[in-house]
Amino acid sequence: MNSTSIHEKFIIDLQGKSYVTYEGLLDLAHQNKLKSIEVELVQIPSKDNDMIAICRATATTEDQVYTDLGDASPQSVNSNILPHIIRMASTRAKARVLRDLTNVGMTSYEEISHDQNTADADEPHSSNIAEPPTQRQLETIRKLANELNATIDYGNLTKRSAGSLISKMLDEVRRS
Repeated sequence: MNSTSIHEKFIIDLQGKSYVTYEGLLDLAHQNKLKSIEVELVQIPSKDNDMIAICRATATTEDQVYTDLGDASPQSVNSNILPHIIRMASTRAKARVLRDLTNVGMTSYEEISHDQNTADADEPHSSNIAEPPTQRQLETIRKLANELNATIDYGNLTKRSAGSLISKMLDEVRRS
């Protein structure tokens, strides 16, 4: 592989731990001559398998083939991502295979369990509308707000709105 590195804009620090973004891995993979990446849905989420989606990703360079799995379930994503659980499993599989291809040992941000709403997984989603944001959500928002130079009205945040705000802020960080 070529001597390449991940641009610092693709690294997210949460609670003192660094994570690489999927975009950063994809950028690095292209620097390392990624030719293709394919994803196969291995398990369709259903009530029988606790709504767990599993995908297999295969990444190919000029001379190597890498394969890995990724999964997503209602317990490993926040409520905003729940309708997109198959796509999250796909992204996680791609992130894992790209980490192998690029020799990155750092976990990708997309692979971690975004458990700010995990406690609500067995309850109707409307139950967390008025709940205050979790400490983890607040720490993430503060970090992202600082990075984006954004002003946040913390007094009006709920668990649900904090989750949406984090998603929007991460999108903005990735675009910058």
